[in-house]
Amino acid sequence: MSIITRKGDEGKTSLYSGERVWKDNLRVKAYGTVDELDTFISDAKNLITNPTYFQLLEEVQKILYRMMGELATKNNNYPEPITAEEVQKLTEQVQALEEKTPLHGFVIPGSLPVSARLDICRTIARRAEREIVTLARKEQVPPEILQYINRLSDFLFMLARTLEAEAGVLNYLKPNK
Repeated sequence: MSIITRKGDEGKTSLYSGERVWKDNLRVKAYGTVDELDTFISDAKNLITNPTYFQLLEEVQKILYRMMGELATKNNNYPEPITAEEVQKLTEQVQALEEKTPLHGFVIPGSLPVSARLDICRTIARRAEREIVTLARKEQVPPEILQYINRLSDFLFMLARTLEAEAGVLNYLKPNK
């Protein structure tokens, strides 16, 4: 079976819930940006040597996959929605990273190849959040999606800083005197 269907040749695609929409539809933009984030996380994940951090990113990717499905479902009837428990777990992971790596000022990102990749992921997560907010202002979006994507940028930021701190290369912005 080929992946070529020709159904999208005129600029439309099918949502998970069956509706045909233009490829620049707000839902398509939102889940497309989450898909972009997922692929960049794949890139960053492959630079991680700590198995715990690798696993955390893999768990995030599994949730992002479900988030894309949920965003592609217009009737809020997706079989595996993002849960409040998953938002809470990610919140706790951010807090654990903050305890491990307390920050003392503004940081210049990207002191390591892996942290630079995670910072790219963070900015894509923020763009995905903006796309999801735009969608949520027009159509119903479960609040857990907004909460998770908001927390995810914090997680990616803190994971990048933790990796830099562990390598001894956390780079603070020095104030002008």
